[in-house]
Amino acid sequence: MRADWEHEYVEYVRARLPVLRRTAYQLVGDAQRADDVVAQTLTDLYVRWRRARRADHLDPYVRRMLVNAFLGDRRRAWSRVRLLAELPDRPAPTDDGAEDRDLVRQGLLAVPPRQRAVLVLRFLHDLPVTEVADLLGCSTGTVKSQTARGLATLRQALGVSAPAAAERNV
Repeated sequence: MRADWEHEYVEYVRARLPVLRRTAYQLVGDAQRADDVVAQTLTDLYVRWRRARRADHLDPYVRRMLVNAFLGDRRRAWSRVRLLAELPDRPAPTDDGAEDRDLVRQGLLAVPPRQRAVLVLRFLHDLPVTEVADLLGCSTGTVKSQTARGLATLRQALGVSAPAAAERNV
């Protein structure tokens, strides 16, 4: 790779790494596996940098690579293996909403990967349906149905009932 392109790549990665790690963590729910997904994405980006650097909108291009790396990682059998020497420590409960975040994070892990990707992109990254459809390479109708199914699974995992029809129309 040319030195000036490598400099561009390094600057881009430096600026976007925190966002990529946060997105991967939201998708995966585990810091080490999120780092693996980000590393795979950045490796793929480095290999494709010559083409990627010419993209009109680089962030959505890289976000799609990240989601594809997440979905591809979930298909591998070794991704379901969890090796722990001992049980992880549990943080002390606080009143800052951390418990709610942890509950939602655990609930998201019960949602199938593709639906989880839709929920994370739509609600945690506030992307419109059309952009999520572009990122996942599917129709807007598929995004909407995956959203509905994912929310239903998340509600079930959290033990929350669906809002009544009267409440939704208010």
